[in-house]
Amino acid sequence: MKQSILHVGFDDTDSRNGMCTTFLAYKIVEYLRKEKVKFLDYPYLIRFNPNIPWKTRGNGAVALKIQTKTPNLIKKGITDFVKRYSAIRDGANPGLVFYENNEIPKEFSDFGRMALCTLVARNKAKEFAMQNNIETFYMGNGQGLVGAIGAIGYNFRDHTFELISYRHKSSFGKKRLIFKDSVKKMQEMTFPKTFNSYDDSKNRALIAPHGPDPVFFGVRGEDVSTVVRGASLVKSPEKFSGYMVFRSNQGTGDHLQNELDVNNLRPFSSGYMIGHVIETPKIKMGGHVMFAISKSGKKANCAVYKPTGLTSIASSLIKGDLIRIGGGIRKASKTHGRVLNVEFIDVIKLAKNSVLVNPFCTGCMKHMKSRGKGQGYKCEKCGRTSQNKIPTKIPRKIKNQLYLPVPSAHRHLTRPLQRISRFNTKIEFDGSEEWFCNSV
Repeated sequence: MKQSILHVGFDDTDSRNGMCTTFLAYKIVEYLRKEKVKFLDYPYLIRFNPNIPWKTRGNGAVALKIQTKTPNLIKKGITDFVKRYSAIRDGANPGLVFYENNEIPKEFSDFGRMALCTLVARNKAKEFAMQNNIETFYMGNGQGLVGAIGAIGYNFRDHTFELISYRHKSSFGKKRLIFKDSVKKMQEMTFPKTFNSYDDSKNRALIAPHGPDPVFFGVRGEDVSTVVRGASLVKSPEKFSGYMVFRSNQGTGDHLQNELDVNNLRPFSSGYMIGHVIETPKIKMGGHVMFAISKSGKKANCAVYKPTGLTSIASSLIKGDLIRIGGGIRKASKTHGRVLNVEFIDVIKLAKNSVLVNPFCTGCMKHMKSRGKGQGYKCEKCGRTSQNKIPTKIPRKIKNQLYLPVPSAHRHLTRPLQRISRFNTKIEFDGSEEWFCNSV
């Protein structure tokens, strides 16, 4: 029988009350292994635009690339899993796509890039599927088709890996008990090949969710062997039922690579802007900081929220500083216009900061005293005089460098400092069994 290469994508199967699209992927892979299909790559976990208002948690979609002699049978089996495991009653709008072809056209990658940085309408996804001979299945309004299509065509500029472990069904909804010290030690032992496992500034483990979903914990890193080793170092009285390793765009900062048009800041879009600070930052109630930048005479309002740990940096900016900032555009309200919610501040060039002070007597090494309004200044000791105050440079508290939020405030896509100059460009799949386990 002829072998077919089948690309499978699915998204929006979970809700805020439970389930998880990666857990569905885990169950589908478990089924596919029994059907003896050949996996051509690791499962993809693609995080799309984090500013979409209806997203659930990490806004992640999953894609699989397999080879099979029975594509129709496999499609039916996967569709049954989506029907069974999607949280429809809690508001999920699952989308499932199949594309049977050896290669993925460039248009698919373009679609994925668009879903990474902007808001894509579900009707546009349905239209794209029809034009490109993509088989679709969806429930609800079909919003999941956007991520499903984007995932199968995602073009990795850089990639990382995440091992996600899953709980036994009897533990769903119960509090996770993970020994925090073991997570801290794991990060120390695997650094810099793992990232965002522990926030030293907050003394907080970052590997486990807090909701009722089936995920136990996840370890993010640069390669498969590292995340597997990292997971083995995490200690807990609870044993996970299995795990799967995903190739992902997490930790790549890919959603902030496109330059936003200051003349057309579209709500919910993600990207970066370069401009000069045009007003003194203001600290608002709650400790948040607001300021504005200008590019080509056009003003853009920016907000830095206290949990990011960037407020001290933002409040140290002054008029004239040239900065690059990245983030998402918040929709305008009745009281506020569109605002860029800042995810990083990259100081390109600091303006000189100075104040006018009383002139200095070089003979007596003291500042002169004012003689009264409009009468100049005089040294009380030697009698020297001067008419005007002199500018004195004030040292800046910040430097020309990149500033990121504290790890606990990172989004899934945030590129941590340790990855700033690191790019994984080789996409290799060795077919080993290390990436999947369901017998722990």
